Amino acid sequence: MRYLAILLLSPWLLILCWGYWAYPKSLPRVTARRVFDVLVVLLAMLAAAQCAVIGFDRVDLPSVDGFGRASGAIWQQVLPALYGYAAFTAVLIPAIWLRHVLWGRRR
Repeated sequence: MRYLAILLLSPWLLILCWGYWAYPKSLPRVTARRVFDVLVVLLAMLAAAQCAVIGFDRVDLPSVDGFGRASGAIWQQVLPALYGYAAFTAVLIPAIWLRHVLWGRRR
């Protein structure tokens, strides 16, 4: 159950990877850029998985009483998804800016 949140979030993360990889089409497609893109995507995936595990471990589950668990156990899956998505975008957004600085059009 540790990786359920990131597993359910992975289709959206793959769409973001494709968008990062494919656009903008105006940047040159040189080997150095592709190596940079691969490293950024791998780093983003690693950061998302690590932060999802941290989010899973940080959730305090509600106590069990005579009627079972109180509501709130859903946060054990919601918080890792939020942490993973935040880490993923926290890697991709600066990488988009850096990619434009390194390979953008010079005026």
